[in-house]
Amino acid sequence: MKIIAFGASPSKNSINKKLATYAASLFENTEVEVLDLNDYQMPLFSVDIEVEIGQHELAKAFLAKIASADFLVVSLAENNSNYSAAFKNLFDWCSRITVKVFQQKPMLLMATSPGGRGGSNVLEIAKNAFPRYGADIKATFSLPSFDANFDVVNGKISNEEFDNQLKGIVKGI
Repeated sequence: MKIIAFGASPSKNSINKKLATYAASLFENTEVEVLDLNDYQMPLFSVDIEVEIGQHELAKAFLAKIASADFLVVSLAENNSNYSAAFKNLFDWCSRITVKVFQQKPMLLMATSPGGRGGSNVLEIAKNAFPRYGADIKATFSLPSFDANFDVVNGKISNEEFDNQLKGIVKGI
């Protein structure tokens, strides 16, 4: 099974990329490819730019990565209770190529943040919206207070309760 994992943040030290990478590592007998949103930087989407340049090659490349996956692990950054601008821009470019951006792939949808709500606002938005764009959401997971609950040196959840919760989710998928 091939897993495509990414954190929906352009931060070079994305906590959501770290969480997605860890979650993907919990699946057995898999090949994992972790994407970096910085590899998909495009001009801010507008219909005027789309008319001028057409479908952006990086959007096509991202959709090809999604197509290559058997399973998606996505962890959303929360900016002002919503998607990061970088992810929303990539998503907008991709949705102009195909409305089914996630191509009916099964998905573990997650979020984390430094705060106690763990990105719950953006997770709720995506949980409701992503199925319209071809996501087959199998489970969701929120990790609150990232800095207190994730060991960045070892790349794993340090809080036993949250770690066991995520491991149980992965096992149940």
